[in-house]
Amino acid sequence: MDHSFSPQTSRWGWLRVVGLVLVLLLTGCGALQPLPERPPSQYLADTGGTALGRAVQAVGGRDGRSGLRALSDPLEAFAARMLLTRAAERALDVQYYIWRDDITGTLLLDALHRAAERGVRVRLLLDDNGTSGLDPLLLAFDAHPQVEVRLFNPYPNRGFKALGYLTEFARLNRRMHNKAMIADTQAVIVGGRNIGDAYFGADPALDFVDLDVLVAGPIAVEVASSFDGYWNSPLAYPVAALVGAPPAAAPTLAERLAEVAASPATARYEQAVRDTDLAAQLAAGTIALDWVPMRLVADPPAKAEGKADPSTWMAADLTVLLGRADREVDLVSPYFVPGARGTAALASYPENGVKLRIVTNSLAATDVAAVHAGYARRRTDLLRAGVQLYELKPDPGASNQPSWRMMGSSASLHGKTFSLDRQRAYVGSFNIDPRSVRFNTEMGLVVESPTLAGTISASLDERLLANAYELRLSEGQRLEWVERTDTGEVVHREEPRASLWRRFVAALLALLPIEWLL
Repeated sequence: MDHSFSPQTSRWGWLRVVGLVLVLLLTGCGALQPLPERPPSQYLADTGGTALGRAVQAVGGRDGRSGLRALSDPLEAFAARMLLTRAAERALDVQYYIWRDDITGTLLLDALHRAAERGVRVRLLLDDNGTSGLDPLLLAFDAHPQVEVRLFNPYPNRGFKALGYLTEFARLNRRMHNKAMIADTQAVIVGGRNIGDAYFGADPALDFVDLDVLVAGPIAVEVASSFDGYWNSPLAYPVAALVGAPPAAAPTLAERLAEVAASPATARYEQAVRDTDLAAQLAAGTIALDWVPMRLVADPPAKAEGKADPSTWMAADLTVLLGRADREVDLVSPYFVPGARGTAALASYPENGVKLRIVTNSLAATDVAAVHAGYARRRTDLLRAGVQLYELKPDPGASNQPSWRMMGSSASLHGKTFSLDRQRAYVGSFNIDPRSVRFNTEMGLVVESPTLAGTISASLDERLLANAYELRLSEGQRLEWVERTDTGEVVHREEPRASLWRRFVAALLALLPIEWLL
């Protein structure tokens, strides 16, 4: 028998091997280098004479109100970003949590590059958690004299980022979840969408149901000022300070563009940009916007450093600005983990005569089973309190509303919206979970718009019964999922459409003390 596996030596032999591996991993992780000197940079304020500035002034509101247009259709949401990028004359400030190296990600990166070529200043700020595979392209893009790319809260190890958690978990567990595109400090897109095919209906496997808003007017300055805070944060590192010379075989942006040009989806998206009403309205200066009071709510960038007082967190402002509801509240949150305190707070709505309707993902629809496990622990308490719970189906079926169904793939709720009394609404990046409250930085808009708030609630009225499971408690206080079909009502007594393995994993995760991390 090989002595290395004898009872007397195997334990110590394996421990030495494990110890050596840990030493190699830890030394390979390294530490984040000191932040290099960066030139100061702020948003451009004198942009009223640009084409976008003139268009906003032509249709502008009064009394400090800002204009708003909802972007629920994924094609229009993509087209809006392309059109703003093409219309910009002075500056583009772009901030996202995820930017995918796929069709829509490549097309938008190319559009930013073309803007830089015509003299537009481009500042691109990406959370480093969502830039997988993009290092060579971002470095090449950053080399343009009109472009600067910064990565927020970066990982020291570029080859295998997860190694960083071994030595810097507390820092790397905090992410910049903000999402905004600002053109000439005049027009802005804010909402739930990241940049990637799954967010714009181009992914054959997954479509995220989401909502953005295009806004213009005074609110643009608020968003631009928030962007500056993150751009100049000690956690915003120039990409060139993190990424070494790319491999000789690394594709250039032009080569990546040539690759995606061959896809039928590329032509579809280019046609969408040409056909959208938004394009004609921007060109004619007649863009239709709902001019209403609105406020930006955003976490301070110091929250990502663990240095912000909780009183300055976005959650506190959001609660105050949304105010009190008298009749009804609709909450849409794809990652919904209310915890014990949140469950008690939500239960107070029906106790006070306010109808509360919550929409989240079913286990079969969610892309994060651990989050569903954290939510599942609270369902029975919420239902007993009188809260109405709905879970999105993984394939909601045919619908005339593209925000619920895009192409033929599985759907997963991703939009984060609240509606109070069909008068006030929130749209942004904030989920009702501990991660959004405590760890990630978030942003969004609180809007006093009966049009937007009413549309959010009315769309739930019209589509929830067909596109989601309604949860209820049986006479024996067991969970049931009610599905409305063409042939009648179907009652499920287990997580519908979820495999046995997925149900087992979710149940196991629900037993672990990880709710605070979700």
